[in-house]
Amino acid sequence: MFKMKKVLLLAIVTLMSVMVLAACNSGGEKSSSEEEGKNVLETIKKRDKIIVGVKFDTKLFGLKNPTSGEVEGFDIDVAKQLAKEILGDENKIEFVEVTSKTRIPLLNKGDIDAIVATMTITEDREKEVDFTDVYFEAGQSLLVKKGSPIKSIDDLTKETTVIAVKGSTSTDNIREKAPDAPVLEFENYAEAFTALKSGKGDTLTTDNSILLGMASEDDSFELVGGTFTDEPYGIAVKSGEKEFLDALNKALEAQNSSGEFDKIYDKWFE
Repeated sequence: MFKMKKVLLLAIVTLMSVMVLAACNSGGEKSSSEEEGKNVLETIKKRDKIIVGVKFDTKLFGLKNPTSGEVEGFDIDVAKQLAKEILGDENKIEFVEVTSKTRIPLLNKGDIDAIVATMTITEDREKEVDFTDVYFEAGQSLLVKKGSPIKSIDDLTKETTVIAVKGSTSTDNIREKAPDAPVLEFENYAEAFTALKSGKGDTLTTDNSILLGMASEDDSFELVGGTFTDEPYGIAVKSGEKEFLDALNKALEAQNSSGEFDKIYDKWFE
């Protein structure tokens, strides 16, 4: 009997020791990943590199060159200048491919430090991330085959299929402004444009700046109807990262003041 009590007491003491150690660990020193998430700007400076989510399939903004393997575009050059302002060298940057659907999850997971990817500032998105000042003004439009009977958003009916990209504001906007028109969604702009060219839809809708890139690839397509929304682009960071946000806004202002931003704009939208 005494032996059983002794064994039971030893088990209780051991269990209590494990619980105390667990409690100390949970309230004590944090893991390196937690420390990194505490201040993104400090992590970037320690790493000496900014990791940015960009599009790889959007001509004029972010498109991977099949020959060189490099990603090229307006957003790419703006991001490089941010790295130059913050870290002193435009090459201290790593580009990670994102889509409209994956960019916020990748940011909040910590796989990227910022999103520079034709991202419209909206109230809903501001609940998930923080945005810099506006760095580009766009507007939603329609891309159609030349000779199409569709001339504006008023021509979209239940008989006209609209192609859009998942996770973009364009999808929500078109459903609101042309509720009768069926919408066919694709994962990215390359797939969406391929679908339009193959006749799977009658028109493709997104920001006019992105559509201009598509039209420049194939002159049998054109933009119609002007713009029917305002799409101000911002750079997104994790919510609460005020120091990093301030640094990005300061870097954007420096680009404007130096005239570098105008050079980048003219290079891609001449």
